[in-house]
Amino acid sequence: MARQGRRGRRGPRGGGGFKQPPWRQPVNPYEPIEVLTEEQVESIHLASLTVLEDLGLEFLDDEALDILAAAGADVDRSSKRVRFDRGLIAESIATAPAEFTLHARDPARNIVIGGNHISFSPVGSPPNCSDLDRGRRPGTYEDYCNLLRISHSLNIIHVISGYPVEPIDLPPATRHLDAYYGYITLTDRAWHPYSLGRERIADGIDMLCIARGVDREQLKGEASLVSVINTNSPLRVDGPMLHGMMEMARSGQPSIVTPFTLSGAMAPVTIAGALAQQNAEALAVIAFSQMINPGVPVIYGGFTSNVDMKTGAPAFGTPEYSKA
Repeated sequence: MARQGRRGRRGPRGGGGFKQPPWRQPVNPYEPIEVLTEEQVESIHLASLTVLEDLGLEFLDDEALDILAAAGADVDRSSKRVRFDRGLIAESIATAPAEFTLHARDPARNIVIGGNHISFSPVGSPPNCSDLDRGRRPGTYEDYCNLLRISHSLNIIHVISGYPVEPIDLPPATRHLDAYYGYITLTDRAWHPYSLGRERIADGIDMLCIARGVDREQLKGEASLVSVINTNSPLRVDGPMLHGMMEMARSGQPSIVTPFTLSGAMAPVTIAGALAQQNAEALAVIAFSQMINPGVPVIYGGFTSNVDMKTGAPAFGTPEYSKA
């Protein structure tokens, strides 16, 4: 009886429930920690612009190359290498909004992206999950739906930024349709389609329009989905990512441009060098989003960490990662 009582006070497993604060989006009142001086940050930024002018990025899609060439970038069709004048970069990224509203199915769950606004989300697409009853196991659609229900029940969760676990029991070709249906029916938050080609994004936009009762034209002015565009570091963007980004941008939906730069593997071993590369890749793809649709919302994402120099294994949570 004593054990049952303790369990009840701890949470829903014993029937006691738990108290949580009301829904709100927090705003950070503090200035960020300054690891570098303004001069050092500017030095890294200028190095990024030199990388874009002298080396450029590979864009592995002909339609993307057409857009870049029409905007004034220096396009080498034979190598698919694109070089950017620093003035073109500055001019292009200037049209990106400083902040925007991300619209949820329930308007009360709309959030602001930008400024000092903070939004929390669950993790995206781990292959496994675990609980006290069944232990660690590969993710299933049942697990996926249950984790969505948990996310929906928590007021601290503001956006669903990926599958809470990968439902690997579903066929890969149609898995995204079931996953999007789960988003729409089990949560009222804004959610995340994966930019693995144009089809998955187009399906997500069509399903969202049905769920919200709007057409694509109205959706262009109401950011409601957010996807991640990863560069293939070093200095390359592949076709599926570009197709997904073009579909998102033309539909007025924001992308998070996130270079996957690991010091000592896909980027220079020094933090400054890796950041110069990260910034170059991010700026080029952010500029590309504005060439597709000037003014479309876009988010600068960063994931510069390091690898173990003995094994080559990615390292997470290191001091270098935190500094970057």
